Amino acid sequence: METNKRQEAAGGLVVSDPEILAGTPVFLGTRVPVKTLFEYLADGLTLDYFLESFPSVSRQAATGVLAYSQNKISHEAAA
Repeated sequence: METNKRQEAAGGLVVSDPEILAGTPVFLGTRVPVKTLFEYLADGLTLDYFLESFPSVSRQAATGVLAYSQNKISHEAAA
């Protein structure tokens, strides 16, 4: 019996599956690593530029991941 190693995060917006980019967390339904969004923003690029560069990622998914991250940090900092 094979065990599914797929994991989800950010309310299902992000998945990690050993068969997709060796388990790197990616946006659901894509092969775009979530870390790429943060790298673009850290480099001073806009969300719109990221979305133009990776059309398989929806605005809703990208903003959802950003909101999830903000919420997670806020809760951890308050604990």
